[in-house]
Parts: sequence; structure tokens; C-alpha cells
Amino acid sequence: MIERHIILEGIDPVSFYGTNNVHLQMLKKLHPKLRIVARDNIIKAMGDEDELNRFVHVVELLTEHCTKYNSINEESIIDAVNGKRTDKGTDSNVIVYNVNGRPIYPRSENQCRMVKEFATNDMIFAVGPAGSGKTYTAIALAVRALKNREVRKLILSRPAVEAGEKLGFLPGDMRDKIDPYLQPLYDALEDMIPLVKLKEYMDMNVIQIAPLAFMRGRTLNDAIVILDEAQNTTPQQIKMFLTRMGNNTKMIITGDLTQIDLPTRQASGLVQALHILKDVPGIASVTLTKKDIVRHKLVTRIVDAYDAYDKNQKEQKD
Repeated sequence: MIERHIILEGIDPVSFYGTNNVHLQMLKKLHPKLRIVARDNIIKAMGDEDELNRFVHVVELLTEHCTKYNSINEESIIDAVNGKRTDKGTDSNVIVYNVNGRPIYPRSENQCRMVKEFATNDMIFAVGPAGSGKTYTAIALAVRALKNREVRKLILSRPAVEAGEKLGFLPGDMRDKIDPYLQPLYDALEDMIPLVKLKEYMDMNVIQIAPLAFMRGRTLNDAIVILDEAQNTTPQQIKMFLTRMGNNTKMIITGDLTQIDLPTRQASGLVQALHILKDVPGIASVTLTKKDIVRHKLVTRIVDAYDAYDKNQKEQKD
């Protein structure tokens, strides 16, 4: 009797084994000549060499499927056992799949532009109103690059600027103190990476989320780096951030120029960077508009109402 150990790399074992190990039990029933035991991310199989080789191939096919779609099901297991690839079909518009296996794809013309510019430039600026999908699309592109092993890590950052209210003293360690500022980034990641795998990535520093102040002195190599809410950076901060770029690294800088929370007399670093870097080769800029808003339909109406109010106030001052 031969024994093989199969390590599930890059996927969440819970997603692979299924709720109450339902997928694992199905694999056992479909391979009655093998003794199969699973613990954490290691599957131990014992039996005839030919049967073991077939089982290893099945697990490889299912691992590919789970890496791409974040889950497997009875249909994909049967296809794999029958030697078929379990791919649902290639859609060139899909960026990545969420934790439920549903496709995430650009939902507007300018989101499509973001995807195209990311493919051909090492740095892109994505500027637009709330709800236009700039941050979500940026993180989807980053997760895809990580899953495809184009980079070794994702680094996500935000300036720790409060939006109109003072949070005051926050209890806990450093991570507890900065998490409130970074929650929107966690929300997007949790939609695309199973929680167990996301925790593993973060524990191993494959995914790093940190306030902008922590970027000073670093050289960021072999990574996708995202700076969110860049409108709240000072000119010095954004220059410091952009010059952290290392080898095999791409940067996405997102922001909303209508939601600057800096003190009144403080210039926005994003506004200055867009002007200074507009003609630099390898840097692209995408402007999203109200037409790109993909949240609740009321968000578009709210943005329209505030734009009309601001225009009226400006006309009255003039």
C-alpha cells in the first residue's frame, strides 16, 4: 500500500472540504479503494498507485477550480473525477470571482478603462465620486494579480484622516487603533477572499493594510500597492508614497476630489499629483463620473443634489 500527502496551497481548506466536510465525503465515496484522511490543508491518501495517481489529478483539478472560484460543488467534483476540466467557461470581462463564486467585472465604461489602463501602465490614478467603484475595482485587480501569482503581496493604504468628526482616543494595540480608518478595504477583501484564507494572508504579510504614515522608508517590490482616499494626502505625503515604488510593482491611487477632509488651508496632494504627473509615460489617469455609480440609485441622486447645491452657492458668492 502506497501513501501520498497532498498539500492544498493557496486555497481555503474549509471551502475545499465543504460545510461539514460534504465535499470530502463525496470524494471518499467516489474513490472507495482509497483510504482518505484530511487535516487542515493536508490530505493523506493510501491505496493502489494507479488509484492514487488518479486521485491526485482530481485534487489538482479541484484546487485550480477553488483557486479561481473560491469554492467547489458536486458538479465540479464529478467533472474532475471524470477527467474533465471544471472551468465554467472563460469570460474576458471577469476580473475575479467573489467568495460565492459570482463574477466580479467592470460595470461601467470607465471601470473598463481602469482595467485596460492597469494592464498597460505601472501606475494609475482613478478619481471619481462615491459609489463609482474605483476602490472595489482596484482591489479586484490586485486580488487577481495575487491569485495569478503575478506578485507576491498586496499593500493597501489610506491616510488616517477623519471625515468631519473626531474619533478621539481609540483603545487597543496599533492595529485596533487604525482598523476604523481601513474598514472599507477589509470589506472589499472579505468579498473576494474567504475569511480563513484572508486571515492566513494577513498573518503571513502577503496582504498588508497600513496607514500612509507607515510607508515612509520602505521600498515596495513585487507587489500591487493601492492608496485609497488619496484626496486626503498632503503633497509631501503623496510624493513620499509614490516614490516607494520598487521592482515588479504596480500602484493604483484612488480618490474623490469632492470629499477632501483636510484642513481648509491645506492643499490636497492628489490634486497636485494629477497636475504634475499628467504627461509622465507609464502613468495613466481615469476619471469616473456619476454615470459610473453602481451603489443604490439614491447615491446618484444624492451626488446630483449636492452638485446642484454647490453650484448654486458658488453663483451666489460670485
